[in-house]
Amino acid sequence: MDKTILIVDDEKEIIELLALYLEADGYKIIPSHDGIDALEKIHSEKIDIAVIDIMMPKLDGYGLIKKIRQEYNIPVIMLSAKSNDSDKILGLDLGADDYISKPFNPLEVKSRINAQLRRFYNLGNAVSIEETSEIILGELRLKPDKCALLKSENEIVLTYTEYKLLKYLMENAGRVLTKKQIFEHVWDEPFYSDDNAIMVHISNMRDKIEDDPKNPQYLKTIRGLGYKIEAPKDR
Repeated sequence: MDKTILIVDDEKEIIELLALYLEADGYKIIPSHDGIDALEKIHSEKIDIAVIDIMMPKLDGYGLIKKIRQEYNIPVIMLSAKSNDSDKILGLDLGADDYISKPFNPLEVKSRINAQLRRFYNLGNAVSIEETSEIILGELRLKPDKCALLKSENEIVLTYTEYKLLKYLMENAGRVLTKKQIFEHVWDEPFYSDDNAIMVHISNMRDKIEDDPKNPQYLKTIRGLGYKIEAPKDR
């Protein structure tokens, strides 16, 4: 592997443990022990993925993710002892792509990192010729060759998870997709139980593509089944 992982945690032992497992697979590890230092390293180094603790000095994980998302689209995994649903929702809502609770199995963290990198680089740098056609729905225009979304010619910034989710929905416009179908396609992992990840990303996308997110015209919830996207009736 030639990828670089930023691990941000104020516990030195956790960074050393993860580094032991990840460096064995050829990853380069950049350690950081507070949010401010981590942000400086993101600006100065080529980071492929960040693993971020929530409770840190100077700038906590939530604040760090907000600043990362203002400039970067790299995958972000939150790693924290705070395991309440509200903490997970907040982390995902701010732009995290995944959330792992402490205590953790280092092999699980490695597996999640591998999955995030595989999805990100397959999307961002390896779009096949067959996937270059634009997908148009109402005022939305998805450009797979650039991983970009336009609405009335105005570009809308998406995280790569939001992009993959929206692409899957738009490719199946008008069809109801179950949470299981969505999760296994977008996250590339088995769907064992309902969780908040899909709901949070759907909510975030509505904020970006809908004129009135509380009265969505594109992205509809089909109660008890899942979600579908369709062009507004009056357009």
